[in-house]
Amino acid sequence: MDTKSPEPSAVGTGSPELSEDQADRQVVEQIVQGRNRIRQELDKAIVGQGDAIEQILVALFSGGHCLITGAPGLAKTLLVKSIAQIFHLQFQRIQFTPDLMPADITGTEILQEGEQGREFRFVKGPIFANMILADEINRTPPKTQAALLESMQEYQVTVAGTRHVLPQPFFVLATQNPIEMEGTYPLPEAQLDRFMFNVIIDYLPEDEEVEVVARTTANRLEEITPLFTGEDVLRFHDLVRKVPVAQDIIRYAVKVAAASRPKTEGVPETTTRYISWGAGLRGAQYLILGAKARALLQDRAHVTREDVQALAKPSLRHRILVNYRGEADGIEVDGLVDQLLDHVGS
Repeated sequence: MDTKSPEPSAVGTGSPELSEDQADRQVVEQIVQGRNRIRQELDKAIVGQGDAIEQILVALFSGGHCLITGAPGLAKTLLVKSIAQIFHLQFQRIQFTPDLMPADITGTEILQEGEQGREFRFVKGPIFANMILADEINRTPPKTQAALLESMQEYQVTVAGTRHVLPQPFFVLATQNPIEMEGTYPLPEAQLDRFMFNVIIDYLPEDEEVEVVARTTANRLEEITPLFTGEDVLRFHDLVRKVPVAQDIIRYAVKVAAASRPKTEGVPETTTRYISWGAGLRGAQYLILGAKARALLQDRAHVTREDVQALAKPSLRHRILVNYRGEADGIEVDGLVDQLLDHVGS
């Protein structure tokens, strides 16, 4: 991780001499104070995309990974790079191509002259960073996809039988181009399930697009000021898991995920008619974990059903497989998620 210190204006961190409760309260204050500053810094580079930004921040605070779906030229790279700068994380962009091999991202051993003669030395690949933008992950063969997804799950890579631990925090955002599907290698459902959210980045409204064009064709963009450090992010991960959740909220999230499974009793008619496979256990787990982070970002010490509802689409849209009848009828997954929420009730 980059060892350069944040600017003096960054939000301060707590003292190690504080008690656990005092330290937690200080981290909460740090998040609350920095929440608006994050948006101010992002506004220097990004116009609009409020929902996508919130979902990526929730995933970052939760320690999850994101799949980003959007057409080319919608500032996906700029958004991810800007967030990395705010949190003072080392950023790497990997362009996935059909000829990319696993060693191209994990690293490889090379033979070189040393003090003891010739010896192998491991050269780290671009995966050894805090924030990875895996651009067009569906463009590369399954073997290379699996190498990235293994690092996401295990936070390590193994080369020539040697285990190499990845830096922490480690956060992957993988993009998919929804337009060009020829010659691609779509991720299997089991691998899609490893992503916490599937974030949709869409075209901007006309007024916001005018602002982008005006801003990017005039002066240079303002520099983004770091507000946090990687150590802060790791503290956020611990704090998010301490946010209390009522039992009925957990049950509500489980019911929402279960309502997407066509072989489960009491599911809506649209589920049995249009869905061939529904969300698994990870869907409910990420609904609750994300809801905790969202509550914390909104300066609340408890989770509500609204938090679960707000994250239902990014949590479930890549975990629901529409069948052939649904595709023929033009059924969209987001519409099915709305019906799941209606069925379970508020």
